[in-house]
Amino acid sequence: MSIKEELTKKLKDKNVKVAILGLGYVGLPLAVVFGEAGFKVTGVDPDKRKVDALKEGRSYIPDVPTEAVAKLVKSGNLTATADFSVLQDMDAVSICVPTPLRQTGDPDMSFIISAMEELSKYMHKGMVVVLQSTTYPGTTRELLLPKLGTEHDLVVGEDWFLAFSPERVDPGREDFTTKNTPKVMGGITEACGEVATAWYEGAIDIVHKVSSAEAAEMAKLLENTFRMINIGMVNELAIMCERLGVDVWEVIDAAATKPFGFMKFTPGPGLGGHCIPIDPLYLSWKMKSLNYNARFIELASEVNTNMPRYVVSRLMESMNDLGKTIKGSNILVLGVAYKPDIDDVRESPSLDVIGLLQNKGASVKYHDPYIPHIHHETEGWQMDSVTDLMAEVKTSDAVVIVTNHKMYNYPEIIGVAKFVFDTRNATGKLGRFENVERL
Repeated sequence: MSIKEELTKKLKDKNVKVAILGLGYVGLPLAVVFGEAGFKVTGVDPDKRKVDALKEGRSYIPDVPTEAVAKLVKSGNLTATADFSVLQDMDAVSICVPTPLRQTGDPDMSFIISAMEELSKYMHKGMVVVLQSTTYPGTTRELLLPKLGTEHDLVVGEDWFLAFSPERVDPGREDFTTKNTPKVMGGITEACGEVATAWYEGAIDIVHKVSSAEAAEMAKLLENTFRMINIGMVNELAIMCERLGVDVWEVIDAAATKPFGFMKFTPGPGLGGHCIPIDPLYLSWKMKSLNYNARFIELASEVNTNMPRYVVSRLMESMNDLGKTIKGSNILVLGVAYKPDIDDVRESPSLDVIGLLQNKGASVKYHDPYIPHIHHETEGWQMDSVTDLMAEVKTSDAVVIVTNHKMYNYPEIIGVAKFVFDTRNATGKLGRFENVERL
């Protein structure tokens, strides 16, 4: 029996040891899904706080119930460690580490490189490795393959197996989860794709195998580039509608009545999260190395990046109409998470809005039921969420809705606020109010 046949059988029988490198928003849900499917899973992360929490049966990710973690820990299907040497006993390894952008706009591969170097110390025959971290096309083949295979004289597709499978986590979503969201899988070789697919099919409802790792890498970037460009388009539409004196929200709702040929996107104060603001720029960066300018991506990024400034400029104009100036005013920002009903502040436009308002001389406070504290890494400021929301609403010169959390009582807020600037149309269904202006 070949190594491929033997490993495939073990994967289908779930008679393997699985390791998840990185226990964040992607890694922990994946570890739980594999554990619940009957695999023996070891989560590996250098952050001992995460490791200690899991050892105690506690979840630190809102989408992962503590009860599920506790059950898996008790059954022995989930363990956690900061010691990478456990990889020497593993059969299957999934890499789920962050891939941010540097300040210069190029990909920061340090987390992938660090995980890869640790894994390289313990590579052996009969392993399958799947990279899930979003990155530029070619990363799996150009970066991981030489380090994990060639340096150890292991023949990929025969001695070991390497594939890429993009993560599709959407924090806060309940209808589509790690388990029932289809997974794309692309191997370095055909055999690699088959082995990796056999592994993931043991826990994920649908696995869609493509011809190569590059195709899988590109598919992920297409998904988020599609969203980024369309959001950029409606953000520019909002600017055009304001100048034309037309309600952009009414226009979008009208267009959305068409049952074909149109997909509804909505404007906002800017892009947030780890995926949409960042992933397309991986592709743009890669294409520049091939002497090609990804014009749609660059233009959409320019429009989306400018939205916090547009929000602040609109707020300044509105307050001027009320006889007030931004400088010296008390501004309350509602919501700093990048999307509603989650505790994730990564790339949130709220941080830019707050920073810009402070630079204009405003006294800024914020409220977010999910995020008690924020800090801006580059500008150095930090802030705590206000404790008495309605008291702050009453005393503020303006309330800016940046994240439309469901828990907010918008009629009550409108009823006592002096002025509300709504960037998310959170108040749209309530009717029109003299003290409310929408993006």
